[in-house]
Amino acid sequence: MAKASMHSFELGRVRSSTPLFDKCVIVPVTACVYATILSPLLIYVAVGSITDLPLAEAHTLLMAPRPENKIFWPTLAAISIVLVVRNRSRLVGWSPHIIFLFAYLAFAGASVLWAFKPEFSFTRFVMQVMLVTSIVLPAMVADRKADMMGGVFLCFAFASILNVFFVLGQNPIILSNGNTIGYPGYFTFKGTLGECAAITFLLSLHEVLYPGLRRVLGIIVIIIATWLMFVSQSKGSLGLAIIAPLLAQLTLIAGKKMRISPAIVLLPIAFCYEILSRIPGLNIMNRISWYLYENYTFSGRAVIWDFVNYEIGRRPLLGWGFQSFWLVGPDAPSVVEAPGWIAAMPSAHSGYLDTQLDTGYVGFVIFIAFLIATLHAAGRMTDRDPARARLVLSLALFIILTNTLESTWMHGQDILWVMFVIPTAEIGRYWRPFRPDVRPQYWPPFSPLRNVSRSARKFARARTNP
Repeated sequence: MAKASMHSFELGRVRSSTPLFDKCVIVPVTACVYATILSPLLIYVAVGSITDLPLAEAHTLLMAPRPENKIFWPTLAAISIVLVVRNRSRLVGWSPHIIFLFAYLAFAGASVLWAFKPEFSFTRFVMQVMLVTSIVLPAMVADRKADMMGGVFLCFAFASILNVFFVLGQNPIILSNGNTIGYPGYFTFKGTLGECAAITFLLSLHEVLYPGLRRVLGIIVIIIATWLMFVSQSKGSLGLAIIAPLLAQLTLIAGKKMRISPAIVLLPIAFCYEILSRIPGLNIMNRISWYLYENYTFSGRAVIWDFVNYEIGRRPLLGWGFQSFWLVGPDAPSVVEAPGWIAAMPSAHSGYLDTQLDTGYVGFVIFIAFLIATLHAAGRMTDRDPARARLVLSLALFIILTNTLESTWMHGQDILWVMFVIPTAEIGRYWRPFRPDVRPQYWPPFSPLRNVSRSARKFARARTNP
């Protein structure tokens, strides 16, 4: 029997089997629980509501080192390394997108050498090393039959249900002009609640595909997540939560029909947008901004982007160093050189501009290669598990699009960054060859089935191994 046919047959057997419990999956799910539930709750208890504080003071409180982080992430990273050492026989190779992720992480670590504030840059780099290690390594050695995304769904479902009680007991955030801008739940900003609800919505769509209790729970959580997106007034999250799964489905269908990678299907969209945005008089950015925010500056983001592009031009090749520009003290470039209210900003409100700001064009190219490789690898899951491929691609597209207006790439333990690393690891699990725990069935050399067509062999295998 051909190796490719045997490989596909083994994957089919795994996909149809009952999900297996594997302790290695507990570690990335625990990282998700901490970033989504425990850490925000601890900040909420310690700081309380910060919506009434000045913006600069609120950001200072949030960026202050948390003692629980100094305990949790080193412990989880150590557990991850122990699990990898004990299960190293399962680690049979790295997919290209994982290699690009580690390459960018290594370049970010090297940027500490030329960072504006090396001490801040090094601390934040170590944090990312522990976070990526705690998610990717255990997932890569976990059994293929272990349902990691099911555990992630339960985490977000609990977070959304818990936020319902917080929202019902809160007053909406009121601006100085008397307008309300939504509820934050137990998060510090209402946008975070919208992003959390959107991720919950996407995970719930996948759960509806399962029969029984999982489907019922998925439907209930879809209703809750949709309500949370409305009460948080997160228009962007709501819109992208609808667009992302539709775009993912169309991308996978087009890729399968044309036999090309999802990355190739999606790249023309980015190119067309870039071309249209440069046509004089069309003002496509202004139109999008008006439809989303009823203003022409993306609620002031365009002003920030002008300043950030100027700062990128000052250090274009290697950047200012990993996360060594924003919130690094009173002498930071973002404070000293930024005009007016921009000095109080914690980020560029664009993950792609912040990536260029931190690691220059060199790091930006590596990171874009990581994103393209991730989209390509997601396409390889289609033949093995189409529903799971649609889920991870939906999550990836939602976060990729969100980063055009927000900064979440390698941004501490941000929910969206954690939720990008988890699908990245999930895709990596499906990339590597499957190694079953039992000896695989195969057709012996003398079998007459070796001389018939592939379709006949598949039919015979199905009859022999129902």
